[in-house]
Amino acid sequence: MGALAHKPKLYEQVAERLEEAIAAGTLRAGDRLPSVRQLSLRERVSVSTVLQAYLHLESVGLIETRPQSGHYVRRRERPRLAEPQVSRPATSATPVTISGLVSRVYQAMRAPRIVQLGGAWPAPELLPTRRLYRELNALTREAGDVGVLYDAPPGCPELRQQLARRSLDWGGALAPEDFIITCGAAEAIHLCLLAVARTGDTIAIESPAYYGTLQAIESLGLKALEIPCSPRHGMELDALEAALERRRVAAVLVVPSFSNPVGSCMPEARRRRLVAMLEARGVPLIEDDLYGDLHFDAERPRTCKSFDTSGNVLLCGSFSKTLAPGFRVGYVAPGRFRERVELLKFSHTIATASLPPLAIARFLEEGGYDRHLRSLRRHLMSQVESMAGGVAEYFPEGTRVARPSGGSLLWVELPPKVDSLALHERAIEAGISIAPGPIFSARPDSYRNFIRLSCGQPWTPRVEAAVSTLGSLARSLA
Repeated sequence: MGALAHKPKLYEQVAERLEEAIAAGTLRAGDRLPSVRQLSLRERVSVSTVLQAYLHLESVGLIETRPQSGHYVRRRERPRLAEPQVSRPATSATPVTISGLVSRVYQAMRAPRIVQLGGAWPAPELLPTRRLYRELNALTREAGDVGVLYDAPPGCPELRQQLARRSLDWGGALAPEDFIITCGAAEAIHLCLLAVARTGDTIAIESPAYYGTLQAIESLGLKALEIPCSPRHGMELDALEAALERRRVAAVLVVPSFSNPVGSCMPEARRRRLVAMLEARGVPLIEDDLYGDLHFDAERPRTCKSFDTSGNVLLCGSFSKTLAPGFRVGYVAPGRFRERVELLKFSHTIATASLPPLAIARFLEEGGYDRHLRSLRRHLMSQVESMAGGVAEYFPEGTRVARPSGGSLLWVELPPKVDSLALHERAIEAGISIAPGPIFSARPDSYRNFIRLSCGQPWTPRVEAAVSTLGSLARSLA
């Protein structure tokens, strides 16, 4: 008679069902498992059987026990990849011609059922949408004529008051009259460029740089001078200083806190040096602080504006990455260029929509913003870690990835043979969007083996499967 097949013991059956739930993503890393008594009742087995099942799962590394807390699905240990090196852009200024490429990339992302790893915005479920809608609904009943009249520059006084209060957290002490409300940070940047530069002028920027900034430079007929950037510390100030000695620069535009796409954070000492360097030369500094509130460390980075003593820093920001991208509520504190920026705002868009800034002002005044930020930062930090771990696990050997300390973006350097534009096309066919490296430079041949990944979506089995597929596509091109 042949050998009898092994029949799993009762605890092995319980453990197997839990293992299947972990493999399917029903139970995810960090999830708390049912208590021993709860699982005993659910599975109709003894407490000792459940304990044996948990001991087995712990022995194979799937779960962990936390004292006085319970049993949890264990986070997988993944290798940590090296960071990309300091960028090496060309040292000459050049006209920008990327709008066509950006348009083609983002048109492809609009296909239905795409897993969005390309767009730099947080998932709606991470935002206080219902609370903001309640504020808007209340305002439509209470605002009267205010909601339908032009809110001419400088814009919503209630929001400017709240921004002045929040400027204390940024390391400064701005007044409500220092601010002008704009249609998002994009308009704020655009107005600042108009205020400080003329057609044909050169703007020094980080390299790689956010494609929206490059498009603004292109639309105004300006030239971009790309300055090397460290994925850890941001713009290389020695390289900037050398560039300023070689040629005339109309302004310097930086994202010192968690830049897009690299995610770098400029140390405070470097921010002081940057502000002093430009003030001594009379070169305006346009500071994009869009991601400043999304820090993973205990304290928010100080703005460059907080070191400004002469009004030379034009500070731009918005609530698009923290509250409501669709509200299009931004602001600028343009220092000595305030009158010019306010006139430009009026001549270009006359006013900003009235009710969204009021709704955000109420949300800030009632204290909801800080509570929301604490939750959002926890989610984004976890999602960035999960995405970096997924890249380490699934992408080809030789891949490098930045280690941001805030924001929601991941800058990935692929092996030299991988063309990110070809990878983008194959990814779209597979139902996945990414942002290919060439859209982050004025020179379309730059960063051909780089991609930017968004970590704004919760890390789900669907997102992990997309990252796995993306890694397979990258390996096929390597």
